[in-house]
Amino acid sequence: MNKISIIIPVLNEAGCIKNLLNHLTENSSEEHIAEIIIVDGGSEDSTQQMVLDTFSQSENTRIDTKLIISEKGRAKQMNIGAKNASGDILYFLHADSFPPKHFDAHIVRVVKKGNNAGCFRMKFDSNHWWLTLAGWLTALPFKASRGGDQSQFITSQLFNDIGGYDERFSIYEDNDLISKLYARNEFVVIPKWLTTSARCYEKHGIWKTQFHFWRIHLKSRLGASPYELQSYYLQNLVNA
Repeated sequence: MNKISIIIPVLNEAGCIKNLLNHLTENSSEEHIAEIIIVDGGSEDSTQQMVLDTFSQSENTRIDTKLIISEKGRAKQMNIGAKNASGDILYFLHADSFPPKHFDAHIVRVVKKGNNAGCFRMKFDSNHWWLTLAGWLTALPFKASRGGDQSQFITSQLFNDIGGYDERFSIYEDNDLISKLYARNEFVVIPKWLTTSARCYEKHGIWKTQFHFWRIHLKSRLGASPYELQSYYLQNLVNA
């Protein structure tokens, strides 16, 4: 079959969701895309209306699109998207991450070769030297170089086998899933570049943000619970 269901969890993403949806239709083929599923966690801005308006335009109707309303929580939202997906390949994508041209063909090609999960390399939409370096490090095959902003493709069978995303996580759910995949030796990095937003770094400051992300990684490695990771994130990067 080799059809991709693109699953995008959103919450107040009016600033970028229209651009992303247009980007997806312009850089993929209906031959490979089963549908695009946007799972909204209760947006209070115009995200939902933008999704409906974007796909009421004639040039975008060639790809089936669903808007699902969910409880807030990216893990919950992505699991709900997966349950409503018809494709045999799930492609989880953040609303501010833009995959490369022909991303769908690249994914299908590596799945046909027996690779059941993986991601793209990633670069930030910033010229800051540290973020440029951080982006180049995603070309390496190591688990430490991975993150949800790189997007995540996985066959629906493998996704179900590992139990999907752990809904105890309010943050770090992507890394938890990636760790499970690496433990099974089920991960490949496609050598094409996805572009993601540096908005979190720009909002809080590059060094402050990176420091706290490192602390979250370290806390996870030392056994911190999903609740402890969330509390640290909220205290230092949301409510600070």
